[in-house]
Amino acid sequence: MAWNSASLESTLAMIVAVLFAVAGVVNLARPGAVKRDFARWGYPAWFQLLCGALELLSAALLPGQQTRVLGLTLAGAIMIGALFTLVRNREPFRHLAPALVFSALIVVTLAARG
Repeated sequence: MAWNSASLESTLAMIVAVLFAVAGVVNLARPGAVKRDFARWGYPAWFQLLCGALELLSAALLPGQQTRVLGLTLAGAIMIGALFTLVRNREPFRHLAPALVFSALIVVTLAARG
């Protein structure tokens, strides 16, 4: 299979969509450790649910060619908020690393659009 920018972009978008779908499900399920993190960061309980819903919305927008830019924009906004929260709370690098990887994938996907 020959890789062109469109197929690379679609593949990257699907990877980002899966990552955001998983993150959204985790936030909506509210496991104890994640619930404690949101509380420790000073966010109300509903904010975790909002984050999960926005992550799932972003994941749903990413596969469609017509909605991909909106999905990437929403994903980028989510990651700006996440990175701000992690840096503001001086979280260790092991918490920051996944957010940096997600952010890098968003940027690379946008770059692949050409």
